[in-house]
Amino acid sequence: MKDSNISDLLTKRTGRPVAGSGIGLVAATAALSFIAAGLAARRPDPHPRGLAKRAPAKREALRLSRDGAAIMGSSVLLDSALEHLRGDFRRDEMYIAPLAGAASMAAAMAEPRQNAAGRALEGVHIASFTTGLMGMGFHLGNVLRRPGGISWNNLFYAAPLGAPGALIMSGLIGMVTHQMARSSGRERRHGRQLAALTATAMLAETAEVALLHFRGAYHDPAMYLPATLPPVAAVGLLAESLSPRKRRRGPLKLLLRAVEALGYIGTAFHALGVARNSGGWKNWRQTTLAGPPMPAPISFAGLGKSGRAALDLLDVAEDREGGRAR
Repeated sequence: MKDSNISDLLTKRTGRPVAGSGIGLVAATAALSFIAAGLAARRPDPHPRGLAKRAPAKREALRLSRDGAAIMGSSVLLDSALEHLRGDFRRDEMYIAPLAGAASMAAAMAEPRQNAAGRALEGVHIASFTTGLMGMGFHLGNVLRRPGGISWNNLFYAAPLGAPGALIMSGLIGMVTHQMARSSGRERRHGRQLAALTATAMLAETAEVALLHFRGAYHDPAMYLPATLPPVAAVGLLAESLSPRKRRRGPLKLLLRAVEALGYIGTAFHALGVARNSGGWKNWRQTTLAGPPMPAPISFAGLGKSGRAALDLLDVAEDREGGRAR
């Protein structure tokens, strides 16, 4: 099937013309967003008032948390743009998700800031969280409106219920990062909060991955990894949020690095899945929409970073308390 036939079919189905340049625009946005997310991880830390004097471990935790929120935002931007393009943006509300993802990513990369700039960034994080909740409601409504309501077929092929959760988490992690930068002496509290949030997000994302990989019949053994490795890390983070123990953080940090690597490796596997479709990358205008969503796995990289940030904060808190005791 030629590329132009896609537009013809969508126009007949929806009654709305589809711009052929739209797919190219999304692809260009995807490339630029991944470059921006990579630059966020390498960007020197900004030093608002007092931050430069803080312990290097605290600054590293801020950087990890900031980068985690930025990567989650980039995942929302790319994934929602591709999936909503697949749905021809038939509802005007479908434009909100990629715009909110872009705003969330930009706000996270600008952290930490204080004064008026910091308040504006915090407002963006709150808006991202709220938009994610609204998106989850829209996706639930899409499932319920279909014949059969909550059924396996609708969970497989209707709007994914868990997808807006990445935007929720990007906003929440951004808010925690902002509060971390503004306060001192609350590292234990923020570390436990971030550990609990990251663990919850990992479990929610694992549930969606397990569902969609079940739809794919787990035809590749590698498909079991994102359904098994993140829950183990999530259990460790939940344990740390409830009762921090320094002795288990070393192995847990290694496990979180593996979860982060899983995000990058999963993106490569999804790109391979796109290449295996008819026409491969030569027919990218169809295969990127028909194949597995390439931007989805990268959110595990963001969660791996935020989990490590939580553990670093707990380390900082214990080191500070130990120094006071001496």
